[in-house]
Amino acid sequence: MKSAAMLLCLCLSSISLPAAADSRLGVPPSAQSQDYLASKGQFQLHTLLTEQRHPRTWDLSRVAAGDTTAALAQLLSVDEDVALALRQVADDPARLATLERASASVQAALRGGHRIYFYGTGSTGRLAETLESGLWRPFWQRAAASPAWPRIAAALPGAGERVRGEITGGDRALISSLEGFEDLPLIGELQLQDNAIGPQDVVFAVTEGGETSAVIGTALAAAAQPGAHAQRTWFVYNNPDAVLRPFERSRRVLDDTRIGKIALPTGPQAITGSTRMQATTTSLYVLGVVLEDAVAQVLGTTLPTDEMAALGFAPGTGIAERLRGFADIQRRVAAAAPRLASWTDLEARAYAGGHHATYLAQRALMPVFVDVTERAPTFRLAPLDPVDAPQRRSWIQVWAPLEDPQAAWQALLQRPFHGLDPQRYRAPFEQRIDDPYLRQAALRSLASAGAEQQALYDLAYSTRNRERSGPQRGDLGTLVLLGEPTLTPLQQQWLHDFDAAGAGLAVVAVGSGPLSPAVLQALSTLSRPVPLIAVQVPQRDAFGLDQAIALKMLLNAHSTAVMAKLGRVVGNTMTAVQPGNLKLIGRATYLIQSHVNGVLGTAAWQARHGATPALDYAEANAVLFEAIDRRAAMAEAERVPEVELAVVAILEGLAHGTALDWDGAARIVHRQGLNGYLAGYAD
Repeated sequence: MKSAAMLLCLCLSSISLPAAADSRLGVPPSAQSQDYLASKGQFQLHTLLTEQRHPRTWDLSRVAAGDTTAALAQLLSVDEDVALALRQVADDPARLATLERASASVQAALRGGHRIYFYGTGSTGRLAETLESGLWRPFWQRAAASPAWPRIAAALPGAGERVRGEITGGDRALISSLEGFEDLPLIGELQLQDNAIGPQDVVFAVTEGGETSAVIGTALAAAAQPGAHAQRTWFVYNNPDAVLRPFERSRRVLDDTRIGKIALPTGPQAITGSTRMQATTTSLYVLGVVLEDAVAQVLGTTLPTDEMAALGFAPGTGIAERLRGFADIQRRVAAAAPRLASWTDLEARAYAGGHHATYLAQRALMPVFVDVTERAPTFRLAPLDPVDAPQRRSWIQVWAPLEDPQAAWQALLQRPFHGLDPQRYRAPFEQRIDDPYLRQAALRSLASAGAEQQALYDLAYSTRNRERSGPQRGDLGTLVLLGEPTLTPLQQQWLHDFDAAGAGLAVVAVGSGPLSPAVLQALSTLSRPVPLIAVQVPQRDAFGLDQAIALKMLLNAHSTAVMAKLGRVVGNTMTAVQPGNLKLIGRATYLIQSHVNGVLGTAAWQARHGATPALDYAEANAVLFEAIDRRAAMAEAERVPEVELAVVAILEGLAHGTALDWDGAARIVHRQGLNGYLAGYAD
């Protein structure tokens, strides 16, 4: 007999969308639900490949509860899909030629004194900022110390300022998403203008799903600029064209011959729909390789081989070789699962005990910051606390080993903070957004997207932060090193402060070789041994992309396994998802439908309650909107995620033939968790 989990794999083509919810649940569809079903079909995205469940992690939550190493091995094994996808690109002359043309367009822009603009939303927005602040700017800072710098600067004046990475909503959106922006093509167009991107600049519009409205707005606006060069606008996405064509906004880009297409399908994600994982890993690596290749081609005409090698460019290494080389990185990271497990267990225990985690990073600041901030929307956690928060709500904080908050932001971004000026955006929002819900949401978020937001977040190991949220017994501190041969005085002080407070400690290091004697000596001065997770990735590239991507995969697997151990994942689905935009409303609806129907199809359910007609999408959507309202009306301590609340309420109502008992469902989720509840129906 099939298990409940296996029965969640519904045939997508058979899903029907009736106009109203069945009265058997006693939940008539609200006006919002009726509008969503009637006019928001373009945001019902459960047919996308990136939204499907991956077979390798199907029972992740069960495995994580009993064997952390096995759970991490499951998660890291899915990155083999990335290695396969990249090898397929390298082996396909047509797809490889597309990347070579993208590199050529970047080369032309660099030689002509123009700019390269990366734009994305959510995970791909953080990808865009990583390309600029985590890879591009640090490379040029290192290059400035090279003896060849005068000739480099003469060949490419101002090169360090030529790449701009932008996230939908501006830098404030790095902390947490701003509701309403993602669904607007208009904001992509406006941010293109705000960044003064002209027709000679190169634009990469990056959307893991291939359907994000804001990113599509960027691509279409860039392609339509008067005098725009052919093939200077590139659309980067991770779903096959065939599954995107039903969506009108995606078709507009796919059919636009002015826009180059970089299709990078990698399949389902390790956590269903969590494109911060394999999809973003794929796009970040490919775009990093394209940038690296373009710079190598340009500088290679100015510098001899030995000086190129000193900058980190391996002779004779092209795009295809770099893509094939990802497999070695993936194997090195996957082999770290047993060592990684000790850290994962430490962090899960800290949260389970009501304590906090603090990450300290210098060169690794951007990948650490990205992973930490992406946990909030993925697993329904409070985002990073602002400095004026009356109490700590976030489980986690990220600090740089610097005293000054302004310097910490500079260390993260490598440039000034960029917010959205309301004077530029308000009038277009008011005049050009027809949908009242989206207009109100965008205007509301605009009030939290300005440059003043920088002062609300302190990322420094500052006196204020030490006093406000310094280490306590039971907390966990993690020092993350990225190719760093020694520790600064503040890094050492941070270690000793956590040690003296009785907090747990861990050190995660990605570098070319073993930890240096200087780092080992610093660790030996602590009062007790510290778990050390060290992964060796040879420095074979100028931008440090290989080590950065290795750290990203480690962090993604670790943070996901932590949340799986804490019940924030059911199977491999994000049932704690917050339905804060149109896409996430669709995902939440489908999760409700899937988990309910998975139970209704089990022998255990049928033995107790008989055959029960499957829940349809419209019923699930009506219940979701009701759950959103019911949850909002509950006291904060009683609230549970809408998907989990709805699943239990529906199943209990169907089991007992009664109206949905929302308070009772919330008590069940609090007492058992959705994993525990569904286990009662496992065959």
